[in-house]
Amino acid sequence: MNGSFVIRFFTASLVAFLSAPAPAALPVEPARVLSTHPHDTAAFTEGLLIRDGILYESTGFEGQSFISRKELATGRTLARVAIPSDLFGEGIVDWQDKLYSFVWRGGRGFVWGVTDLKPKGKWNYAGEGWAMTQDGRHIIMSDGTPVLRFLRPGSMKIARRLTVTAEGKPVAMLNELEYVNGEILANIWQTPRIARIDPATGRVKGWIDVSALWDRVGRNSPDAVPNGIAYDRHAKKLYVTGKYWPTLFEIALPGR
Repeated sequence: MNGSFVIRFFTASLVAFLSAPAPAALPVEPARVLSTHPHDTAAFTEGLLIRDGILYESTGFEGQSFISRKELATGRTLARVAIPSDLFGEGIVDWQDKLYSFVWRGGRGFVWGVTDLKPKGKWNYAGEGWAMTQDGRHIIMSDGTPVLRFLRPGSMKIARRLTVTAEGKPVAMLNELEYVNGEILANIWQTPRIARIDPATGRVKGWIDVSALWDRVGRNSPDAVPNGIAYDRHAKKLYVTGKYWPTLFEIALPGR
């Protein structure tokens, strides 16, 4: 190949690269509050979900880890079960007539009845447990890394892994999860942002910013961070809260 041609070719390529518009930053959508409900200020919220109009919540810390069924509108506890006092409770997910939970460290998972919270079984996993949700086919698990695990319900074996990225960079600290309208929503721990994740590619499509909600409840404790996303599929309503927050917020669905 002629040397001058090579120089011209690479010069033209460099000029084209430098002239190309920079990729647009991912959209950030401030959370828009539609309504509010009471939330237990003693709850170190780890997992949150809504099923049949009932709010389910799991909490953390050794000796303070519970799974509760609550009235959505009032926050009143209808039933509650404690996990072993030496364990730090984390996320929960419903599947058929069961509720699955797990712990931060130790690889121990539990299975409960959805309506009565009675023990139904146990399961195990490797690494840490942070949060769970489900997409109708798999249970999706976060462990604090940029990688989500898709588990086969029943066996709880890994079907596939998905690395989450934003603008080409891995996103760590993926915490509480919720599957909403074909997207995985994930709290990013200790930040005011919820990632909107494409479950096919792992790419973050945009962010929901809950800074105003965090300010509204007060930033009085370093532990009182946003954490907790629940979607009422029948009512098509989305709720968020945080650890020790006094309020459960109904917010507008992304893009609405």
